[in-house]
Amino acid sequence: MTTIHLFAGQGSQRVGMGRDLLAAYPNLVRQADAVLGYSVAELCLEGPAERLGDTRFTQCAVYVVDALSYVDTVRTTGVIPDLVAGHSLGEYAALFAAGAYDFRTGLEIVARRAVLMAEAGPGAMAAVVGLDEARVRRILEESGAVLDIANLNAPDQIVLSGPAEALRAITPMLSEQADAVIPLPVSGAFHSRWMAPAAREFERFLRGFVLARLKIPVIANTTGRPYDGDIARTLVRQLTEPVRWSDTVVHCLDQTDPQLHEIGPGTVLTGLTRRIRAARREPVGL
Repeated sequence: MTTIHLFAGQGSQRVGMGRDLLAAYPNLVRQADAVLGYSVAELCLEGPAERLGDTRFTQCAVYVVDALSYVDTVRTTGVIPDLVAGHSLGEYAALFAAGAYDFRTGLEIVARRAVLMAEAGPGAMAAVVGLDEARVRRILEESGAVLDIANLNAPDQIVLSGPAEALRAITPMLSEQADAVIPLPVSGAFHSRWMAPAAREFERFLRGFVLARLKIPVIANTTGRPYDGDIARTLVRQLTEPVRWSDTVVHCLDQTDPQLHEIGPGTVLTGLTRRIRAARREPVGL
C-alpha cells in the first residue's frame, strides 16, 4: 500500500476553516501570527470573505490550515505518507511535510509569494470544462488569443490565464464547444507568462533560504513527477508554468495500491481525482 497525501491550494478557502486545528495547535498559530503580523485564526474564522479571498491573505491562511491538517493527521493516525503532492499553493505544504523547511519558514516563503503574485498586475483566469488540452490549444491558435494554459486539472478541465479582455473575447468561442466556461475569483493571471516579474523577484528572495533534502518524495506541479533537483528553481518555475495536476494524480495512481487522502480545507482535489479516475476507467473513490 502507498499512502499519498494531496494538499489543497488556493480556492479551497472558506470562512470558518480550520476551527478545531487552530485551537489544537496554539504554538504553531502563535508562530504564524508572529510571521504575518495579524491573527491567522481571526482571518480563517471570521474573515470577512473578501479579505480571505485576497491572494495576499488567502495563500497564507490555506498554507497554515494545510500544514496543521498534516500535523494533526500524522499525530492521530501515526502514519507518515509515502508520497505527497499539492495543488499550486498546496505544493508548499507538501514540501513542509517532506521536510524541506519548518512550519515558520514555509509560511515566510508563502507570504512573500502571495505579495509578489498579488502585485504582478491585473489578470484573469477561467476554467474550461468539457474540453481536453488539445482542443483548447486548437481554439487558442485559431482565435489568436494571447492566453496561457495555467492548470491541467483533469483531462476535461483546463484553466486559462491572461488579460481579462482576452478571456472575455474568447469565451463565446469556447462556450460553443465546452460544457462550461467558469471565471475564477482571482485578481491575477497566475501560472502564466504574466507572472514573470514576480518569478524574478521570488527567485532573488529564495536565495536567502537553505532548503533541506526531502525526506518524502514530492510530486512537482511543473512536471507531474517527483522532484529531482533544485527545489527553489522548481518553485520559481511554478509561477509561470502550468500546474500539471492531472499528470500528478496519474503518477500517484500508478503507485502500488495507492491510498490518496486530501489534506486541508474543502474537497476540490477529491472531485478532481474522481474525474481523473473516471477518465482512466478506475473506481472513483479517493
